[in-house]
Amino acid sequence: MKRNHLFVLVFTVAALVGCSETGTVVETSKLKIEIDRQMNTKISSRAGNVSTVLSDFRPTEYVTANGVDVTDFQVQNVQEEVIQDNVGEGSRLTITGKNGSLEKRLNISTYHAFPSVAVYEVSYINAGDSPLAISRWVNHHYKLKDTTPDTYEFPFWSYQSESTSRREDWVLPVTKGFFRQNFQGMNNSDYGGGTPVLSIWRPDAGLAVGHLEMVPKLVSMPVSMESADYVSFHMVQEMDKTLHAGEELTTHQTFVRVQQGDYFESLVEYRKIMQNKGITFVEPHESAYEPQWCAWGYEREFTMDQVYGALPKVDELHYHWAVLDDGWQTNVGDWELDPEKYPLGDDDMIEFVRTVHETGIRSKIWWAPLAMHPTSNVYHDQKDWLLLDENQEPHTISWWDSYYMCPAHQPVIDYHVDLVKTMIDTWGYHGIKIDGQHLNAAPECHNPAHNHARPEESFEAMGLLFRNIFNEATKYVDDALIEICPCGTSYAFHILPYMTQAVASDPTSSWQVRHKGKTLKALMGRSAPYFGDHVELSRAGRDFASQVGIGAVIGTKFTWPVGTGPDPETDLDSEREAYWAKWSGIYQEKQLAKGVYLGELYDIGFDRPETHAIEKDGRMYYGMYADQNPGRHDDEVGSFEGQVVLRGLRENITYTIYDYENGVEYGTVTGPDATMQVSFTNHLLLEAIPQ
Repeated sequence: MKRNHLFVLVFTVAALVGCSETGTVVETSKLKIEIDRQMNTKISSRAGNVSTVLSDFRPTEYVTANGVDVTDFQVQNVQEEVIQDNVGEGSRLTITGKNGSLEKRLNISTYHAFPSVAVYEVSYINAGDSPLAISRWVNHHYKLKDTTPDTYEFPFWSYQSESTSRREDWVLPVTKGFFRQNFQGMNNSDYGGGTPVLSIWRPDAGLAVGHLEMVPKLVSMPVSMESADYVSFHMVQEMDKTLHAGEELTTHQTFVRVQQGDYFESLVEYRKIMQNKGITFVEPHESAYEPQWCAWGYEREFTMDQVYGALPKVDELHYHWAVLDDGWQTNVGDWELDPEKYPLGDDDMIEFVRTVHETGIRSKIWWAPLAMHPTSNVYHDQKDWLLLDENQEPHTISWWDSYYMCPAHQPVIDYHVDLVKTMIDTWGYHGIKIDGQHLNAAPECHNPAHNHARPEESFEAMGLLFRNIFNEATKYVDDALIEICPCGTSYAFHILPYMTQAVASDPTSSWQVRHKGKTLKALMGRSAPYFGDHVELSRAGRDFASQVGIGAVIGTKFTWPVGTGPDPETDLDSEREAYWAKWSGIYQEKQLAKGVYLGELYDIGFDRPETHAIEKDGRMYYGMYADQNPGRHDDEVGSFEGQVVLRGLRENITYTIYDYENGVEYGTVTGPDATMQVSFTNHLLLEAIPQ
């Protein structure tokens, strides 16, 4: 780490005695953190000359030693320095304090480029003669006051990234009685991982906390609202560690951010900080924005005649990717061609891919890496690849009735790289649909054959596996489309750099399609390709508006000709075909997936109607939705009547407002913020065209 020590200021405890009650202050143009003489902190949000207290003085960083929370540390000294490190230029305040034999060192860094953020590094030193049993550390323990007017339905909204088999919403309200652990490790045998950021907000302000480590960590971010007065949250890591005399325990590098509006900008700034630290994202190719058709409508028992038969309609409706889904393989883990479908083996698969490409469509193949079925050859031959628990038993992957391979074991990585070479180089595919909830995180591995220094290496190594897969695929096809679908789990941030397209990932509602899109545009980039998944998965199987209006890539799994698929609901009959053709035309004309998603303009929790804004080619586009049902998956039809505000328009510029779905003109408005009266059911898609 490079530092430029331009100046250092040192204060003694005696100097602090004469200070105000607050002791020491960290202050930027956006936030204010006050630290008292017991190292308790108080945090406020600043907007101009107005300061809003978000959490009063309380112990926010502490450890549990010998079964007791050690919270109050008498300040010994304070030191300030100017810094330049891999986050940027800024300043750092270091405060040291003591509680008995335990010393605490708190570094709070602020950066010119991120005035809403404070980065924390906390260490505890055993300065005594006896060992201390440390069972956890806690950072950023805040209590956000409820000041929300009763006119709002909920006091708080939140972004929470816990991943469980319940496949819950990522954005949800918080009310009295709410509790969620938000453990970032495994919450079920094969469900875990997430983005290590938590955001809680009310209409006027909020807080986000998270960690800035370069690999995932086994932390929790519990949220509870036991009282109607406030919501409590923090970051914690459980452990069983003996801190011997003279030893030091350092927490992960963590942060707190004050925010106005919803969680979007907090995730944007998190991404930018991680990019400064060395995380890089793929520059999207044009092909990542093309609509997709998937053969999953025919399910696992598909025939190649069914897939071949649908291709003319796929081409006619301008879906430029065709995905061969689950069912081409002999077994999960072996990934050999089913001889009943491909009697000539590789030659049959090569011929299929060639046929797809000759129609002008590009090809993608489904795959579920890291899983080995107990009847597979790889399980029989390579049991030493298994990820084993503390009892030396394999971890189960429930959906595939399979077991985990360990992503931190080099032979496992090599095996998967060879499979990618076969799919892309030998068979000729241009992309891979990587699928499975087990791909978001891996359990800790205790297999002695792997020689792990720590069991959690397997949990931290998932990004390494995907980096190798991505590099191998793009070695043969420069714009290979790598989609990772973690089946409803909240994306693990550290795997996002190794895909060219994120996906709504088996959404259970249109609300999930939209808020997942907002989340992933924040985490991957405002113009990142986000695939809305099969439209058949949300309201009545035809809610293209929730894809197009938020800048998602459209997708479908229709079956054609009528009657060839197992489910009539996927049949592309004449009425549905006209509807599919209409939305394919709208998508191709507007290309909003390539636009700049302006998620900061509207609060997804408190603004009504729910609104998403996109800027493209000098025009503004607004997707408005009246069916928001957080925590529910029935997608009830909603309606809205009243005034809406069109934000983000240029000042003193007049715009013509146009409903681009139905071809209706709404008149003109003048920027920067314009109001207009609307009435709609479900959704309204508007285009603002400057005159």
